[in-house]
Amino acid sequence: MIGIVRYGAGNIFSLTAALDRLGIPYGMVHTEADMAQFDRFIIPGVGHAGAAMDKLTASGLVPAIKALNKPTLGICVGMQLLTEYSEEGDSNLLGLFPIKTLKFAADADHKVPHTGWNRVYAEKENPLFKDIPVGSHFYFVHSYFIEYDNSYTLASTDYNIKFSASIWRDNFYAVQFHPEKSGVYGETLLTNFSKL
Repeated sequence: MIGIVRYGAGNIFSLTAALDRLGIPYGMVHTEADMAQFDRFIIPGVGHAGAAMDKLTASGLVPAIKALNKPTLGICVGMQLLTEYSEEGDSNLLGLFPIKTLKFAADADHKVPHTGWNRVYAEKENPLFKDIPVGSHFYFVHSYFIEYDNSYTLASTDYNIKFSASIWRDNFYAVQFHPEKSGVYGETLLTNFSKL
């Protein structure tokens, strides 16, 4: 069963609605004691990475998250929290991936935030992207991106710059897009995660 980490920085209605549609069981994680009942975790997040990290720290869950050895998926700001640093709020984050979260530079052809559907290209074989064709569209809403690092990039996207749409290290996975808002392939990804 999936434990959704509740730390006050994620609107989870779309995520829980998607899991309900898919028949994937889940519950909420408010404290470290809650974590024992789950075999995998999702860290959602919206808004400001620095503020989200402050809320996660205040929840007391940071040491437990860092110690996890079960499959864990960060979504959007939840992905950014797994990196070491964000330009948003000049913030130190969890540091589970030694890479940075940087701000997009806007230009005439690329508005910020990056909002809407974009193609995602899986670069490594991984069960998270099983049955998802390379170049499938996923839904993005973000002003900051994860710097591209081939060591950790599972899938990439281009928006004025090539960046990591998904990263992976050991039991930690993350996606910048919103699978819960990405139609059939987003639902496929959530189903795949539930089976890791």
